[in-house]
This record gives sequence, C-alpha cells and structure tokens, in this order.
Amino acid sequence: MYLLLKRLVDLIVAFVALLVLSPILIPVCILLLLTGEHEVFYLQKRVGYKNKRFQIWKFATMLKNSPNMGTGSLTLRGDSRVLPMGKFLRKTKINELPQIVNVLIGNMSLVGPRPQMEVDFYRYPEHIQEVIYNAKPGITGIGSIVFRDEEKILSESSMDATECYIKQIAPYKGKLEEWYLENRSLYVDFLLIFLTAWVIVFPESNLQYKLLRNLPEKPKFY
Repeated sequence: MYLLLKRLVDLIVAFVALLVLSPILIPVCILLLLTGEHEVFYLQKRVGYKNKRFQIWKFATMLKNSPNMGTGSLTLRGDSRVLPMGKFLRKTKINELPQIVNVLIGNMSLVGPRPQMEVDFYRYPEHIQEVIYNAKPGITGIGSIVFRDEEKILSESSMDATECYIKQIAPYKGKLEEWYLENRSLYVDFLLIFLTAWVIVFPESNLQYKLLRNLPEKPKFY
C-alpha cells in the first residue's frame, strides 16, 4: 500500500510543482540559454531502481566536459568548472528541479536515495551497492539533507577529495540510505521534504538529528 500511495503522491505533487514552479523554471531556462555554454538541460547516466541505469535531468550548471576534468564526479568549493549562474542554481537546489520530469516518467521519486554516477556508486561499500536502490532514487533524501554542503567537506578535508569521499563520505552516506530503507513511510517522506526546504533556508541547522532521533551517528570529517 505504501508504494502505491507513494507513487500517487509523487504524480500529484510533481504535476502541481511543474505548474506552480513554471514562473521560476521558464526564466531559468531562458537565462541558461543566453549565458554560459547556452545549454539548458544536462542529461546524465545514473544508477537507479534495482541498479538499472537511467538518464537524470538537471539544469546545466557546469562545463559540458566536467566529468573528464579536475576532480571528475566530485565538486569542490569554488570549482572552476561551475558556471557563474550554476553556482546560484546549485546553492538553492534549483538545478535539481528538472528531475520532476524523472518523477513523472517513473524512474525517480520525490524522496529516496540519491542516484549516483557509476563511479560514485562503486565507491559505496559492496553491501550498500546491493541494497541501496531497492527504493527508487529521489530528488531529495536523507543523504542530500545531511550532505547538503558536500563541497565544503571535500574542500576542507586534509585528504585528497577522492580519498575523503571513499573513506569518509560514501560509508556514512550509505548508512543514511540504509536507515531510509528501513524506516521509509509517507510520514518520513513528508518529513524529509520539509527538512530539505529547512536546510536550504538554514544551511547550518542540524534539525534532522532532532526530528529523526535514530539516525546513524554523524562521524567527524577530517
């Protein structure tokens, strides 16, 4: 019943969001068309439900060849591959809104584990790779909320960005997504949508650890 209701909520909210957010989405499309590399959308192969690959929709915020430049799939603070307008879109998470299309298609949900590029998927511990996408990937989720400023962690780490991701971020992110799989419900989904909006407005907040008391303990990042 949960999955049926979740799909129904996904369709209703995605359709309404597309209408309500069109006054934001249309100007963003026009501005992207007029600036940067004149690309509006960026389609990228990601790992999705049951580990099947699909194309994710995002607003173009980085140079087209970014995956083959610098730190590859990982983005750092002040990353030169991020276009000027892309910085704002990424900070406000507006760059993720085209994934409403993915929700309508049915290969994503509003809430779920974030879909990763293959290179980052294989950075999860093996036991996480086997289960993480037993739920459809989401536009937002507990991993997105806790790691809302992943760029800062990677940039301030004493380790190389890739090493920091493999040794510190991926294991904890995997635990968070495991937590979601074990605790998912419509109530938790609505709570995670609320927390997503909350941390955009209050980026330093740790409200998720107060509202979701059984979350895995957050490690220190070095």
